Amino acid sequence: MLEREKESRKIVFFDGVCHLCNSFVDFAIQNEKAAKKSLFFAPLQGEIALRLLPRSDREDLQSIVYWDGGKLHRRSNAVLHIFSELDFPWGWLSRLGFCVPAFLRDAIYRTVAKNRYRWFGKREHCRLPQPGEKSQLLV
Repeated sequence: MLEREKESRKIVFFDGVCHLCNSFVDFAIQNEKAAKKSLFFAPLQGEIALRLLPRSDREDLQSIVYWDGGKLHRRSNAVLHIFSELDFPWGWLSRLGFCVPAFLRDAIYRTVAKNRYRWFGKREHCRLPQPGEKSQLLV
């Protein structure tokens, strides 16, 4: 069995140098359902991404990729699936988000992704785990 087939965790792959992406990771960690704590986070530039994701996902840093036990979600679908793992009201709002057609959600997503460095900035290096995050942040 391939390693990627054995990986059953829910992993949020994000652009490790993007301020907006890192803020989203902070938000998700702070708002994840306390009883669950089932989300893990890894940079698209890291070893875990290299082992699990297709090259196209690792090279196109304009999409968050959500690995849900081997099933991949990208762009707005990824964000909404991640939100479904968060406390109220975020999990509930994700259900509303899925009512919006994907082509519309993804158009907005692509606009933000295309401009995120200019609007929010870029880091010199990928994020390092903060105290209390080490069990959830994979590098």
